[in-house]
Amino acid sequence: MRIRGGIAVLAVVAVVSGCAQGGDSGAGAKVRPAAGQQPLQAPPARALDAYATKLRASAAVAERWGLARVPLKPPAPPAKKPRITTRKGFEVAGHEERGLPPVFTTVPTREKIVFLTIDDGAEKDPAFLRMMSELKIPYTAFLSDYLVKKDYGYFARMRDAGVGLNNHTLHHPFLPALSYDRQKREICGMQDVIEKRYGTRPVLFRPPFGNYNADTLRAAKACGITHAPLWNEEVFVDRWAYREWDRDIHPGDIVLSHFRGKEHWKGTMTDMIRRFLDKVTAKGYAVARLEDYL
Repeated sequence: MRIRGGIAVLAVVAVVSGCAQGGDSGAGAKVRPAAGQQPLQAPPARALDAYATKLRASAAVAERWGLARVPLKPPAPPAKKPRITTRKGFEVAGHEERGLPPVFTTVPTREKIVFLTIDDGAEKDPAFLRMMSELKIPYTAFLSDYLVKKDYGYFARMRDAGVGLNNHTLHHPFLPALSYDRQKREICGMQDVIEKRYGTRPVLFRPPFGNYNADTLRAAKACGITHAPLWNEEVFVDRWAYREWDRDIHPGDIVLSHFRGKEHWKGTMTDMIRRFLDKVTAKGYAVARLEDYL
């Protein structure tokens, strides 16, 4: 679906009365099959009307938020989760032997889906919450307490909408410069904050700046972390940045952004989401929930 000039152009499957050979017509009429085929039953008119109404509603929401296209709906999560392993080149000494959390930028899948993750917690834009709720776009948050504590309630509303709130340390330090004990305090301390404020203890952790060492992953494991997702692309309010040489999106890629607004960007979080959705939708990708694949 594309929105042009404020008018939603809807691709609706229509059953037209009298189109079948033999002249059968009306809602629920049987369409005359070709030789050797089973008779086809046309969908009831009510079902078509309901589908068209749903499409029009989706187009209206997309238009209200200034999107070029209606976002695609992701497939159902897999019953069997894909096996997540550490990306080549991201290993630390003894990674596999010690059972450290895997570090990865892409989830193995053939589906045309990407995962949106948003870091830190500086910007607390209510319009962003409304936009994501109305569009039904899943995302995963990685939070640092020194920013979140200025308004814990904002992220409680996010949690209530079904968003996963995960660990990005207490103070967002460069972890490899710290001792094991100090890294553990940063990670376990944020685990405690999220559990106290939001009722769950995260299993996902993203190291600040994407930097880590063996002590980081050992500390994360000791704090109950099972996965350490990084990212393959990063979206800003005015551009994209790519890790891969081909500067493209791939099935299962994790996309990074940040809770930032006009203080840091030439725009708002809703502008960033508009850029993100317009690109992935134009390329035929839907946005899925990261936690559903881990």
